[in-house]
Amino acid sequence: MVHLVYCDNTGKKGEHVLDKILSGTKTMIVRGAAGRKIPHSRVFKGESLYFMEKGTALIAAKAVVKSVQNYVKLTEDEIVKTFDDHQDKLNLTDKQRTRWHKKCLCLVEFEQVEAIEPALAFDHQGNMDDWLIIEKIEDVVVGTSIPYNYEKSKF
Repeated sequence: MVHLVYCDNTGKKGEHVLDKILSGTKTMIVRGAAGRKIPHSRVFKGESLYFMEKGTALIAAKAVVKSVQNYVKLTEDEIVKTFDDHQDKLNLTDKQRTRWHKKCLCLVEFEQVEAIEPALAFDHQGNMDDWLIIEKIEDVVVGTSIPYNYEKSKF
């Protein structure tokens, strides 16, 4: 499967998630929730990740999943320890640590990052989450997109 990941762009330029990914200072992303939700247990080594910055409608980078760690029912201390143990790869700001401080975490390490030049135009459809699981990237690119099917995003 292919994964399209929305990256937050709050904070100063250079602190944006996509900037960190492209510069190599961020090699792992996190998604968290109170209970299991996408991409928990649904992303695997060797799959492709595509990254786009929120609000741009441009798919600007891609990478390959190196490893995945899924956690459930973490205690407060375990959440902090998980972030501390992986901070060198996650490169989280304090605000991001607070945002993702959840009992269920999915940590996705990636490698082989490439900028996509020119960036692909994203065909946004309603009700999309910040992580999409699709068959191929062309399914969400302007000109070749198909209606998004939420079946792939269900547990």
